[in-house]
Amino acid sequence: MKTRPNGLSIYFAGAIRGGRKDADLYARLIDYLGTFGNVLTTHVGDENLLQEEKFLSEAAIFERDMQWMQAADCVIAEVSMPSLGVGYEIGLAQTLGKKILCLYRPAHDRSLSAMIAGNPSLNVKNYREIHGAEHHIDQWLASL
Repeated sequence: MKTRPNGLSIYFAGAIRGGRKDADLYARLIDYLGTFGNVLTTHVGDENLLQEEKFLSEAAIFERDMQWMQAADCVIAEVSMPSLGVGYEIGLAQTLGKKILCLYRPAHDRSLSAMIAGNPSLNVKNYREIHGAEHHIDQWLASL
């Protein structure tokens, strides 16, 4: 599936202050999502994000992200790294009536929050490698 006419506005959520070890994965997913439309939150995949955002106030970050969330057609969240911010974004997106896809890489040393895994309003998909995540993205976006 390629970019739709006029493209989608996609809000991508991934851990920032909760841990940046998946920043490269986020960048790859964001690049892939760019083939479907405009990813509003490309900064999530930037390895230097924490250094860049230190010049913004917490209030400015919050206001910016809330504007992007409201403008988004859908939300795709990578939820393998526990993050208060990502959980908040998912809850807000649900309240705003956004379609939400959560991508999760199972591991022996962690488990997905029941608040995500048990929520019937969320589409939660497990994957092991990026190709699996891309497959789930393709199928989910085709269903919108």
